[in-house]
Amino acid sequence: MTILDRLERHFGRFAISGLPVIIVAGQILAKLAITTGRIPDSALVLYPYDAIHGHPWLFFTFLFAPPSASLIWALFVWWMFYFMGSALEGFWGAFRFNVFLLVGYVFAVAASFAYPMFGVTNLFLEASVFIAFAYLNPNFEFLIFFILPVRVKWLALLTWLYYGYVLVMGSNPDRLQVLASVAAFFLFFSRDLYQGLGLKRRAVKQSAVRRAAQGAADVARHRCRICGKTDQTNPEMDFRYCSRCAGEQCYCPEHIFNHEHVTGENEAGKEA
Repeated sequence: MTILDRLERHFGRFAISGLPVIIVAGQILAKLAITTGRIPDSALVLYPYDAIHGHPWLFFTFLFAPPSASLIWALFVWWMFYFMGSALEGFWGAFRFNVFLLVGYVFAVAASFAYPMFGVTNLFLEASVFIAFAYLNPNFEFLIFFILPVRVKWLALLTWLYYGYVLVMGSNPDRLQVLASVAAFFLFFSRDLYQGLGLKRRAVKQSAVRRAAQGAADVARHRCRICGKTDQTNPEMDFRYCSRCAGEQCYCPEHIFNHEHVTGENEAGKEA
């Protein structure tokens, strides 16, 4: 029984079902509030310094920060998050999906305290849902803008490349947020990744053994001393060994009765 199994056994009843719907609904309401001027964009960005100095709700409300791009792009992002989040929730169950998001949330908030004046959004946290979905469903096909079909594994590859770019070229706060966002992924899939690596190593080893066995099988067992024909080049022939020749001398049917017998002296002279 894993740690998650134990946790689910004791705390599973507290899981929040339909969390993707709740998050998307909250972001839609926040988008309406920002569009109508009721709240500014910055009101949903987590600044740890502000959060611990009179605005503690920022630790929670930043999860509902909507996409800052156009409404069409926001609709696409919401649909993707709802679809992928619901798929993960259906696959894992509500409790494990809650834990997955909670781990990413805790790491993101903890990382933000390293640079308390730096604003933190939910971008990397939501991206963790995407890479988890892509890992479990690599060949699922998305219609980008409902037109262009692309397999999700290629989009995930671009995401990982972007993460690599941020880790190399990005600022320290961004690097921490990337590490925080992938923490849940590696905690959840570390066993699968390790076992997959082991299976690949085993497959490579088995392939090498098969190639060696095939190579050994390709070596001729019988070769005519006169013409050089073998049981590989002429499998239909019945190769025989001459009892009057010194050593084990093999001959094809054509030369088994038509050859000069090898004596010990001739064989020794040949070797010399």
